[in-house]
Amino acid sequence: MRLSDLRPAPGSHKPERRVGRGHGSGRGKTAGRGTKGQKARTGGKIHRAFNGGQTRLSKRLAFRRGLGNSNTLFRKDYTIVNISDLASFEADTQVTPEYLVAQDLMTPAEGRGLVKILGDGEIDRALSVRVHKVSASARAKIEAAGGTIEIIPIKTYEKTKRRKEDKKPASASQATS
Repeated sequence: MRLSDLRPAPGSHKPERRVGRGHGSGRGKTAGRGTKGQKARTGGKIHRAFNGGQTRLSKRLAFRRGLGNSNTLFRKDYTIVNISDLASFEADTQVTPEYLVAQDLMTPAEGRGLVKILGDGEIDRALSVRVHKVSASARAKIEAAGGTIEIIPIKTYEKTKRRKEDKKPASASQATS
């Protein structure tokens, strides 16, 4: 096989349709563009946001800068578990997100995310709780019952951009040497 033997797959390459080559071709005169109007003219392209002369949607919406917290990539969604849900567990139980999934208090997808304990309800037995966040009232109730709380650290990323105050002036370091 030589380079000159290479051909595209059958049916993958269609010949270009030549328009405006006389009425015998079937695509003469208006060349398939119809009669008159903006789209029949050369250079008559309409912007995809054009709304027929009405003010376009992008100008009608409020002007907001940045992504904010509405972006799900940056938002921290916590699955809420109340103290009243923990009251059914036996004493000295190790309460983790995996254990809560096993007890059907949340779905496996929620168990892979962040979990927060809130102080709604009462508890009378000591539990060892290991979650991402605990409210102040829940912490007080669990510790009053003799339990312990361990916070699972949330992965945070260092900022890569340097701030102006982090940069040291080059002239000051040269003056000391």
